[in-house]
Amino acid sequence: MKRLILSALIIGACAGAHATDAPTFSTQRLSDEVRTLSSDAFEGRGPATPAETRTIDYVVEQMKAAGLQPGGDLKDGQRLWTQAVPLLRSEIIGKPTLSLTLGSQTEPLTQGEQIAIRAPMNGASTVDIRHAPLVFIGYGVKAPERDWDDFKGVDLRGKIAVVLVNDPDFETGEGDFGGKAMTYYGRWTYKYEEAARQGALGLLVIHETAPASYGWATVKNSNTNTMFDIVRDKPGDSHPPLEGWIQRDLAVQLFKHAGLDFDNAKQLAQTRAFKPIALEGESLSAHFKVDTSVITSHNIVGRVIGSKHPDQTVIYSAHWDHLGIGQPDATGDRIYNGAVDNATGTAALIEMGRAFAHAPQPERSVVFLNVTAEEKGLLGSEYYASHPLYPLATTAGVINMDALDPNGPTRDFTISGNARLGLLDDLIAAAKPFGMVYTPDSHPEAGYFFRSDHFSFAKRGVPAVSFGSGMDRIDGGVKAGEAAGKEYTARHYHQPSDEWQASWPFTGMARDLQLLYSVGSQLANSDQWPGWSKDSEFRAAREATANQRK
Repeated sequence: MKRLILSALIIGACAGAHATDAPTFSTQRLSDEVRTLSSDAFEGRGPATPAETRTIDYVVEQMKAAGLQPGGDLKDGQRLWTQAVPLLRSEIIGKPTLSLTLGSQTEPLTQGEQIAIRAPMNGASTVDIRHAPLVFIGYGVKAPERDWDDFKGVDLRGKIAVVLVNDPDFETGEGDFGGKAMTYYGRWTYKYEEAARQGALGLLVIHETAPASYGWATVKNSNTNTMFDIVRDKPGDSHPPLEGWIQRDLAVQLFKHAGLDFDNAKQLAQTRAFKPIALEGESLSAHFKVDTSVITSHNIVGRVIGSKHPDQTVIYSAHWDHLGIGQPDATGDRIYNGAVDNATGTAALIEMGRAFAHAPQPERSVVFLNVTAEEKGLLGSEYYASHPLYPLATTAGVINMDALDPNGPTRDFTISGNARLGLLDDLIAAAKPFGMVYTPDSHPEAGYFFRSDHFSFAKRGVPAVSFGSGMDRIDGGVKAGEAAGKEYTARHYHQPSDEWQASWPFTGMARDLQLLYSVGSQLANSDQWPGWSKDSEFRAAREATANQRK
């Protein structure tokens, strides 16, 4: 009965959809595909595992049945269905031996409890750190254009930096880093990169749920399993030997032992006057062996070739991977099924491909890019963007689909972050016939703009957005949407419980795909090139290739 009621509601909400000529998307196919991809048989879709082959075979089979053409690597003049993505794979062998020395006392640390150490990505086969001093470096930010330097020339050789997550503005909501909206300086990926540039032996990020935007379970599950990175010429330039996170309670203990108050130190770190603080008498030791290898994962690529401008491209993207098999939850479940994240996006990509394959041939080519290793740091999209199969200069736009809502329809939609670009204007305009409005990212402090695959394209200037399902549900309003979002983040995000539910109607997702089809179809059948706002940090990179779009 609920499915019938929601179907009636969506029909009413989309009364104006006929003006868009958007096709109907099958809720049954979406549900079946999400159910299959997130089943235990796919073992959490970990890259470079037998589940990768199973996933590729399934997605390619679906893309073929949908009517797409292969759009991947060239072999003997013919396109394959995949793009090879070489990755450095790193895994800690056994349980790492970790301990803190506080004065004359040594306290053992348990991986996944007080601390989460990542397998090293600098190519090392062994980590053997003995009594490395700890230094608090505030937020770990060096931003010359903001006249900000948390390092102040401190010598970090042989030392472990301890830093806060997010930006200096997070607590107050105002300052030189955009207030609550996270900049790239707030991302843990940046903090590790800067620690490597500063010559640190390692860096530990202090976890706090609010500024991180997720709980410790997410940190543990995402950082204590196998790590991947794209193959780099000089990996030590991007990764210090030790990377990890620590619980806030442990940080408070460390500061207290050093005669410091954690909250006072954090307040000081929010100012330019901050200087690095040595945690006197405290050191970290870490010992473990590492299994490293270079493996090849794959992006999956389908394509509809354009009739008039086949060399111009519109990309729909989504990641197929999840966390694979990892630490057991309270029930003993070790399979991280990844139903919402991101079997929904992969199913959406397949069905979007079906819609374009059965529509009149677009003037520009449309690529359906199912990338690998998003959960390992946007690596599949980063590899594509640095080794594009189709030139980025003539890629008109990227529409990314990540963790779509499989429930009922909403009156609104959002995107990750608050980027200002023409592609968002197109989305807003196309949403009106569907009775939908744009709601800005309600949590810009979480840095979602930097956490989805569109970012790999955006930082190279390509207009790119990551679409987000709305919160204002037709059935229950904003209150219901926000409650469901909080419940998912707390109980299911990056946990084994992210599983397909028979109760999901997929009616909202089907309607959202109509909107995304309308925007992509309009772009694929025009000569328009969406741009960035004048004050966007990505505008210059796009303008540098303007002569290739004449």
